[in-house]
Amino acid sequence: MRHSGLREAIVVGAEVQLNASGQIVTDTWRWLVTQYPYLSLDAWVLMPDHLHGIIAIVDAPCAVSNDTGIPAIKPLGQIIGAFKTVSTKAINDRRDTPGMLVWQRNFWEHIIRSQVDLDRVRVYIQDNPRRWSARRS
Repeated sequence: MRHSGLREAIVVGAEVQLNASGQIVTDTWRWLVTQYPYLSLDAWVLMPDHLHGIIAIVDAPCAVSNDTGIPAIKPLGQIIGAFKTVSTKAINDRRDTPGMLVWQRNFWEHIIRSQVDLDRVRVYIQDNPRRWSARRS
């Protein structure tokens, strides 16, 4: 997920250092699993202008829709939308910039279908700060 040009973190060497807005994004990312008990967060990293993360939808007891009796599991797009809404509101409250865009409209998703693919994506995420720093040196 890319955001709209404001830096929420800096990369020094291969280490990500968060500013106050970056901490809000981090806290909101972690909040997802408290808000949606059927989620599990795997590898993730907040970069200066984007976030990489693996979200797993797991088998867990969850609320049931009153209308249908079907478990009320939100689609990934709505979950990401909630993350962006909550983090944007908190960042704009802190900055006193109501209504300012923080995130780009869409997000990129990839369904991980094997252990090999999961391992590859985890390495990509973990190495992202090092690659970022190498590109800028």
